[in-house]
Parts: sequence; C-alpha cells; structure tokens
Amino acid sequence: MSIDNDRDQWFKILKQHAAESDKSWWTTFWMSLFLGLLGGDRFYLGYIGLGFLKLVTIGGLGLWVWYDLIMILLGKMKDADGKIVERPWGK
Repeated sequence: MSIDNDRDQWFKILKQHAAESDKSWWTTFWMSLFLGLLGGDRFYLGYIGLGFLKLVTIGGLGLWVWYDLIMILLGKMKDADGKIVERPWGK
C-alpha cells in the first residue's frame, strides 16, 4: 500500500507542477510595469502577436497595461502555452 500512496503523491505533485509556467513572475511583473505600453510583457510570455498589437496601440492607450498588471497580481496571467505564471508567495 505504501508504494501506491507514494506513486499517487508523486503523480499529484507532477500534475501540479505541469500546470505552472517556467516564466518568472517577477520578470513578468516588472516588464509589465515598465514595458507594458510597448508590449514587453506579452513578448516575454510568448504572445508575439498580442505584444505587437499592444506595441502599436500603446498598450491599448494604457487600459491593457492595467488589465495585465491586475491579472499578474491576482495570479491569473498565463503564458503562451496556457500555463499560469505562479506568484512567488503562493496561490
């Protein structure tokens, strides 16, 4: 029984980490704060098209920047692979 429990625990941890992005939350936050108007955060996360759109619209006249910052702070921002950029202090 112990082997089954260990295996189940291992699979649970593996599934949890498979959903986490390899992108840094801090890098995403600072890029959004300082380069958000130029789409730097979206380029970093792998959204090339959205990064370019954000660049040419000057961050959606600033509204898109606020949206992205809020999503990052709430821990809801995802990278281009659909994985959540985890906050350093947990969920």
